[in-house]
Amino acid sequence: MKARKIRLFVKPYCGWCRKAQRWLDAHDVDYEAVDVIADESAFDEMIRLSGQELAPVLEVDGQILADFGPEQLPDFFKRLETKNARIQSH
Repeated sequence: MKARKIRLFVKPYCGWCRKAQRWLDAHDVDYEAVDVIADESAFDEMIRLSGQELAPVLEVDGQILADFGPEQLPDFFKRLETKNARIQSH
């Protein structure tokens, strides 16, 4: 999938965040890791986007996956690809 913008909002001590980063790295996904502990405005943005304070939060071109485990990532990316394919076919 060719996303324009992928951001992963993380907390440095978060095990789920590290697992998500390892999954994305293993699948050659180009993303920006945003440390919401080091950057208060990023923390506020993560809450605004996801409606919660829990990490990780993944944003792919405006689509949000919040408080997830790495086992949810394949389905999330597959749904995005399906949605993008439908949009491009119209």
